[in-house]
Order: sequence, then structure tokens, then C-alpha cells
Amino acid sequence: MAVFGKNGFIRQQEIAFAKKLLVWKFQKTGTALPDDALLSAHAEKIVADAHVIARKRGKNILEIVKHQIDDFKK
Repeated sequence: MAVFGKNGFIRQQEIAFAKKLLVWKFQKTGTALPDDALLSAHAEKIVADAHVIARKRGKNILEIVKHQIDDFKK
């Protein structure tokens, strides 16, 4: 079982976390939720971008994900 990598367990957990934050952000702003496929695609893109930023800056992935989601609806 792959723990790391594009489809590893940890990556899937990061995507699930990002998706939950996106749902919370949509609900908080009173915006209608997009369909599940689009929501998942947004979460995957956010996590992928967070990994690129973390590699460049050496920061924590989850903190970057939180920051990107805050910026997502602005």
C-alpha cells in the first residue's frame, strides 16, 4: 500500500480535509454547493498546489491548504 504519492493514503486524507474545508466555506458564506465531482476537483487542485508551494517554501501542507481555501472564495 502506497502511503505517499499522488494516490497514496496521506494524499487522499489531505484531499478529504480540503473538501471538508471547502464545504464549510460554502456553507459559511451561504453559497450553493457545487456538485460532488466539481468539489472533489477543487480539493484535488488545492492539495496539488499546496504541495508545490510546500516544496518551494518548506511550509506545512495543511496550513497552506487552509490559506488557499480562505482565498478561494474572496
